[in-house]
Amino acid sequence: MELKGKHILVAGLGRTGVAVTRFLSARGAWVSISDAAPEETHGDVIPEMRQLGASMEFGGHRLETFTSADTVVLSPGVPHTIPVILAAREKGIPVIGELELSFRFIQEPMIAVTGTNGKTTTTEMLGRMLEASGLRVFVCGNIGNPVIEYLGLDNPVDMLVVEVSSFQLDTADTFRPRIGVLLNIAEDHLDRYPDMSAYAASKARLFHRHGPGDTAVLNGSDPRIRGIAKGISSRKLVYYGTPHEFSSGAEGAAVNGRRITLATRELPNAEIPRRLLNLPGDYNAENAAASALAAIAAGGTLDGITAALNMYKGLPHRTEHVATIRGILFFNDSKATNVDAVIRALGSFEIPVVLILGGRDKGADFTKLNAIVTKRVKHVVAMGEARHAVLSALGESASVSVATDMTEAVDQAYRVAVAGEAVLLSPACASFDQYDSYADRGEDFRRKVTDLGSGETP
Repeated sequence: MELKGKHILVAGLGRTGVAVTRFLSARGAWVSISDAAPEETHGDVIPEMRQLGASMEFGGHRLETFTSADTVVLSPGVPHTIPVILAAREKGIPVIGELELSFRFIQEPMIAVTGTNGKTTTTEMLGRMLEASGLRVFVCGNIGNPVIEYLGLDNPVDMLVVEVSSFQLDTADTFRPRIGVLLNIAEDHLDRYPDMSAYAASKARLFHRHGPGDTAVLNGSDPRIRGIAKGISSRKLVYYGTPHEFSSGAEGAAVNGRRITLATRELPNAEIPRRLLNLPGDYNAENAAASALAAIAAGGTLDGITAALNMYKGLPHRTEHVATIRGILFFNDSKATNVDAVIRALGSFEIPVVLILGGRDKGADFTKLNAIVTKRVKHVVAMGEARHAVLSALGESASVSVATDMTEAVDQAYRVAVAGEAVLLSPACASFDQYDSYADRGEDFRRKVTDLGSGETP
C-alpha cells in the first residue's frame, strides 16, 4: 500500500486516530482529520497533530472532506454506515479501519480474539500464557493499545495478540490472523446493526480469509458459532462448557467443575486444575480454555499456560471487588455493557445481589434478565437513560427503584443491602449517557463506594 504523497483522511481522533496519524505522517502521507466532537475535547493532541502537518475539522463530518480523499481510515468508534462514508465508497474511495491498515504493514503473525463478552480477559490471559512460554508478544487492539503502534517499536516480537471488535472487522478486508478465537455471540450493539444476523456475520469476518494453514478456536456451546463453523476451512479447536458435549477424537477442550481437559495434536491428553484460576464463574473457565487452545496452537507450553493462569488476577471493571462496608461486598463490573455479560456475572454469585443496571441503551432486551434476576437478585437499581426501560422490563419480577445518576444509585443500593449481600454494578448498557467510557463509569462507582466507607463511624 503506497502512502507517500497520498491524501489519507483519518475519521475519529481518539487514541487510535492519533496513532494512525503519526504512522501515516511518518510515511509521507498528506493527512486530514475529521471528528464529530468539538475541538476542545481533544486537549493536548491538537498541537502535535498540527506539527505533523495534518489538517483538522471538528464538530461534524463534511461530505467534501470524505469524497476528496484517496483513502479513508476509520477509527473503531465511527460507524461505517454514516452518510459521508457511504458517499466515499460510492465514489470508489477505499474505506478501511486501523486494523486493516496495520495488517498490510505488519509481517509478524497475529492471533485475533473476538466475541461479545470475555475478549479482553481472554486476550490478556493468552498474552501472558505465551510470554510465560518464552515467546515475545505484543498485546494490542481493542484492549487499549492500537495495533498500528507496533510499527513504531524498535524490537520485533514473535507474534501479536490482538483483541478485535466487530466494528474493526467491518472495515478489515484482507485481514487474516494466523489464529482466530471466537468466544461467543450474544445480543449487543443492535444500535449499530439491523439485527443479530448482521452482528453475527460481522464476527464471522474473523475467518473469511482463513485457509488450511490457519487455526480457528471456537465455542462449541454457542449455537450461532456452530453455524459459522460450518463455513470455516481452517483447523478447528473447539471448546465446550461441559465434557459430555466434547466428541471423542475431536481437537479441543472441555470444562467441568474441577478441571479443563485439553485434547490437541500437540497435547493429546492434558489437564489444567480449575483451582489455578483466580477468577470466578464458569465463563472465566471457558475463557481460560479458549486461551489455552490458542496458546497451544501458537507454540505455547503447558507449563507456561498453567503458570500464567496461576498468576493472573483479572482486569479492572470485570466483577472487581472494590470494598466491603458493613459486611456488604461491592463489585465493579462496569465492562458488562450487554445483557449476556450481566447474566454471566450474576451466575458467579451465590449470595443475594443488589444490582445496579442502566446507562445508554444499545437496543438490549432487558426481559432476558428476568430468570436470573428472580433467582439471584434482591433488588434492582435502574439508572441513567435506560432506567425506565429497565423498570418496564423487570418491574414485574423484581423490586426495582430508579436513580438518575451514580450517586443516587449507590446510595439506594447501600440502603437496601445488608451484611452478607453484594452490591454489583453490572449495567448491561453503554456508558455514554453520562461517561466517556465504561472505565470512567467504573471509576466513578469506585469513588462513590469509597465515599460510603469514609463516612462510616469506627
